[in-house]
Amino acid sequence: MIPEIGQLCLVIALMLALVLATVPLWGTVTHQYRLMAMSRSLAFGQFSFLFIALICLAYSFVQNDFTVSYVVAHSNSNLPVWYRISAVWGGHEGSLLLWITILGGWTAAVAKFSRALPIDMVARVLSVMGMISIGLILFTVLTSNPFVRFEHFPDFPINGRDLNPLLQDIGLIIHPPILYMGYVGFSVAFAFAIAGLLSGQLDSAWARWSRPWTVIAWAFLTVGIALGSWWAYYELGWGGWWFWDPVENASLLPWLAGTALIHSLAVTEKRSVFKAWTVLLAITAFSLSLLGTFLVRSGVLTSVHSFASDPSRGLFILALLLVVVGGSFLLFAVRATALKGEGHYELVSREVFLMINNLLFVVATFIVLLGTLFPLISEVLGLGKVSIGAPYFNIVFVPVALVTMMFLGVGNLVRWKRHDPKLLFKPLWKWIGLSVLLGVLAPLLVESDYEVGVAIAMSLVAWVVLTSLSDVYKKMSSSKQGLWHGYQRLSRSYRGMVLAHIGLAVTAAGITATSMYSVEKDVRLSEGEAVVVSGYSFYFKGIDEVAGPNYRASRGHILVTKNGDLVANLWPEKRAYDVQASMMTEAAISGNVFRDLYVALGEPIGDNSWAIRVYVKPMMRWVWGGAFLMALGGVLAISDKRYRFKKMPLQGAH
Repeated sequence: MIPEIGQLCLVIALMLALVLATVPLWGTVTHQYRLMAMSRSLAFGQFSFLFIALICLAYSFVQNDFTVSYVVAHSNSNLPVWYRISAVWGGHEGSLLLWITILGGWTAAVAKFSRALPIDMVARVLSVMGMISIGLILFTVLTSNPFVRFEHFPDFPINGRDLNPLLQDIGLIIHPPILYMGYVGFSVAFAFAIAGLLSGQLDSAWARWSRPWTVIAWAFLTVGIALGSWWAYYELGWGGWWFWDPVENASLLPWLAGTALIHSLAVTEKRSVFKAWTVLLAITAFSLSLLGTFLVRSGVLTSVHSFASDPSRGLFILALLLVVVGGSFLLFAVRATALKGEGHYELVSREVFLMINNLLFVVATFIVLLGTLFPLISEVLGLGKVSIGAPYFNIVFVPVALVTMMFLGVGNLVRWKRHDPKLLFKPLWKWIGLSVLLGVLAPLLVESDYEVGVAIAMSLVAWVVLTSLSDVYKKMSSSKQGLWHGYQRLSRSYRGMVLAHIGLAVTAAGITATSMYSVEKDVRLSEGEAVVVSGYSFYFKGIDEVAGPNYRASRGHILVTKNGDLVANLWPEKRAYDVQASMMTEAAISGNVFRDLYVALGEPIGDNSWAIRVYVKPMMRWVWGGAFLMALGGVLAISDKRYRFKKMPLQGAH
């Protein structure tokens, strides 16, 4: 009965989405307040029924209802209850239900927290989000229904096939929901852009309304990508944190476009310029989110992240993608002539440097998009199978990222509208000289061969941090009442921007250090033997056999010392899962702000010997710590008081 209730809720949510997409929009055309005001109630209703459907599916998992095909495929009666709950989104159908429920949540959030906006703008935004919901709920109901009963019902199995062992981890509990909050959140920016195009209202106020929604979606996506990287790092046992996997790239694409969009919105809000560019980026960011959904669920790519391989599903999403992208770009083309900037600026100004950074982010997006899709294009055109991996991205993407950091630092020192070049060069050379000095000295702190690439990267890291802090100090010192008073005068939006820029520098420093100075050794060790890596001694103390709730494991004990002092006890495991008859490597990691000690257990070799992989990875935590600083900067920025505005009047309704 519960699955049928979930199915009914999905259908009701679809009906509400149909009404939301049409009735309030008609109200904006006919200037009927009653119809426009319905948009909020419809948004709340749609989310309520989608949430109930998700709860129904979760209940089926918790109760081991193996009459439901999706539960059979992704659960088992011996699976711990917390993994049964997260298994709800462990496969294609359930993860799609989570996707559309989060979309409904964003729609309801806009309805709740946009009461100060003109009702006609809110109605347009919610109607556009309703249109998106129609396509994705239809996709769920017609091709990906998670509530379908087992095909041989009532002869259903007493135990399920179990959740993929890769997904039996805390990473599944927290990573997908947060990542989807970012993915789906860009639908709000998209909806504001389309609503602005429909109404012709694309001014500073429109940018101010759209900006906090865009920033919070970007912050969620930043954290989601970082959590995915962290999960892959410790779960896959390869010691890597980013593999340029096509589906990893699919999450990076909207992040790059979204980063450009945030900066473009800032210019549109402050200077009322770059309107067309901002709208274009909003459309692009959400289109890339949908593209990521297509890549994950179409079966066109082989990836550890892929959910589905049904061509009919791929065609449905491709059709939806074409409608959304084609329709929005067509509307943009029709309205583009009206999107003229009102402000004026000179060649040396913050506007120009922000535009340069935006263009660099777009180039980076194109590089990743080309590397991700080219193997597919090559195969479709009959040019044969082509594999594009890390070498391509490292050679092409990394230089663009470094140049972006260079211009970011210059932008920190330049004023809006006009900056006298003579006043710019003096502080510029000072900070360039200090940054280069720090970058050149950085590789000397490591007991390794001198790496010019590290010196260049660390110079740019220092450049971003120094220019950011110098601008903060300049603004603080302008107060006649002291530095602390000057700091208090800084807006939260500005503080958040500085924190995000420093977070980017922290991530870049971590990537540089761990990429250039990580040490890896594959060794054969017997009980009592040791290997020395980067001054750390790893002693193999032996293997114990342990039993988990649905697996058996060989657990190793590695004792780590340095200069005779105990550093860590590590317990790597090799797990054999009973139902799926698969083996999993559970790495053991001891980490701090300076380095990670990473041990993965391989296969038994004989004579009580085991293959063991040992890594020492400097500054690994900086990669993720910087990402969380960026996200925290975004949250701080949207708490700025200027995003808490008074109620605005209705435009043209009666």
